[in-house]
Amino acid sequence: LGGSDTVEFPMKFTPKYAGCYHCQIILKSSWDIRVYEVECVVNADQADAQLEFLTPAYQTVTQEIPISNISSEDWRFEAVLEGQCFYGPPVINVPVGQTVQYPLTFKPVAEC
Repeated sequence: LGGSDTVEFPMKFTPKYAGCYHCQIILKSSWDIRVYEVECVVNADQADAQLEFLTPAYQTVTQEIPISNISSEDWRFEAVLEGQCFYGPPVINVPVGQTVQYPLTFKPVAEC
């Protein structure tokens, strides 16, 4: 190795879907066995969205926001709503392979 104590070990990982992928790499020689655990977490592409609510003062409007779980684990979200007059459940659970609607409600108490 010419004085270096490291060796490059190139890997190529090409996931098709979001999720958590586990891999075990076993390197064996006559004098040594080494096991490396590799975990890769793949997130879906980020999507920016914008909602516009139009309603007369004191009237409520609710927008259902679909949250699809295509991963291999159940999801639990905690919602933090910022801004006045917005309401929604503080926690939402999305089981594997399902789509759950998050009901975001806007209820203005005055013209704004």
